Amino acid sequence: MPAFFTALLGAYLLLRVSNLNALTTYSLWGNEYSITPVKLVIAVLLIAFALMEVIPYFKNIQFGKDKLVFGGLLSGFFGGLSGNQGALRSAFLIKSGLSKESFIATGIVVACIVDFSRLGVYMTRFLKSGLLENLTLVIAATTSAFIGAYTGSALLKKVTLQTVQVIVTVMLVILSIALGLGII
Repeated sequence: MPAFFTALLGAYLLLRVSNLNALTTYSLWGNEYSITPVKLVIAVLLIAFALMEVIPYFKNIQFGKDKLVFGGLLSGFFGGLSGNQGALRSAFLIKSGLSKESFIATGIVVACIVDFSRLGVYMTRFLKSGLLENLTLVIAATTSAFIGAYTGSALLKKVTLQTVQVIVTVMLVILSIALGLGII
């Protein structure tokens, strides 16, 4: 429940930052790009959370059961702000004594709760967001997410967690750099 409420706060803050003007614009190969505060914030957070998953110091951070509420507050806030909550959530849940299956299930339930709350905030801007004009892209992205989740569950037994973490980290850093530079 703490994650739900702070996700609302994070999502609200994201909407506020998204209203800010571009920090700078530049031209590259005949195209004009803008570096906006919202893209820069998301890019920095994506890189930070991606690196937390692979740098041993951060990867091994764990908190006791007495810190679960604090963990929920933090992971919910960053989930609402950037959609990234897994690294923090894992650091707080890992010592909670859950089985592997319960750990994964709990992570999924918390992620869904956070996503539900932040989507509620985002819906306040649904008509202004351009989603209707890009409905094909939204459907393709949503379908890809489900296909990725299904494929990931099938591959889970065939690859190591470290391999998955490295691949995801590299992809997130590349995406973050492109986002931060206003390319996407």
